[in-house]
Order: sequence, then structure tokens, then C-alpha cells
Amino acid sequence: MQKYIYKTDQYGIRNYSLLALGAAGVCLLYSVIALFALALLHFEKGALNSNINSYVDAFWTLQMSASTIGFGDHFPVTFGGRMVVALMFYVGVGLVGFIGALIAERMLGFADTNVKNRELRQQNSDILNHNKMLEKKIDLLITRVEEVASSRQTND
Repeated sequence: MQKYIYKTDQYGIRNYSLLALGAAGVCLLYSVIALFALALLHFEKGALNSNINSYVDAFWTLQMSASTIGFGDHFPVTFGGRMVVALMFYVGVGLVGFIGALIAERMLGFADTNVKNRELRQQNSDILNHNKMLEKKIDLLITRVEEVASSRQTND
């Protein structure tokens, strides 16, 4: 199951699957809508001029609010109901935007910062290894120069 949610690269970094993130976003969105629908129905059911009279009406209203469509066929008339819908609007816009960004990333292929970070880590590792090799060569060269210089001093 873990391999479908994320993969760990050679640097120990977890790279989460877009499908797993999208599924989590959708589940969270509809869980919040389902929970807030209970609160909305509590405020609206039985209120004067209310057109939200069932859980389905409340769910639909919040789904339209979260997506910013808002058809207007159902709308809150109480202060509490309006607060629930307003809160759902802000939460929903964030979650729907998150899901939309995941879809856009998949379809349009935006640059993956995880890939860039891995490439930079690999480049840094290669540079450090090359520097260590050069340091060893310089140390050997210094030792060799010192040996040549000391042998010249003894020969003179």
C-alpha cells in the first residue's frame, strides 16, 4: 500500500503520488461538506423562507459553494447558515484549488521541484567527491614535491 502513496528516493525524501494526494484532497473536501451539511441543516431547517429543508439540499448548497458555482437554487436565510456557507466557501476554494493544481501539474507537466532537488543533491554529491579526489591528488603532489626538494638538498 505504501508504494502507491509515496516513494522514497535515494536521499530518503518521500515523494507522494499525485493520485494519492488528489484522492486525499477529494476525500477531505467531501468529508468537510458532509460535516458542514449537518450544521447548515441545523440552522436552516424550519427557518422562515428557508429553501434548505433536507440533508441533500444542504449538501448540494455546500458543494456549489465550495466549487464557487453557486447556482442560487438553494441559499441560506439564517445568520448561522450564512456563516456555514461562507466558511465552506473559504475551505472549499482552498481544497478545490489544491485538487485543480494537482490536475494541472499532471496534464501540463509543470517542473517538479522534487526532481530538481534530487538533481541538485546528485550534482552536489558529485562535486564533493571530485573535490575529495582533487584534495588527495594535491596532498600526493605536495608530498612528492617535498620529497624532491629534500633529495635535492641532500645532493647539494
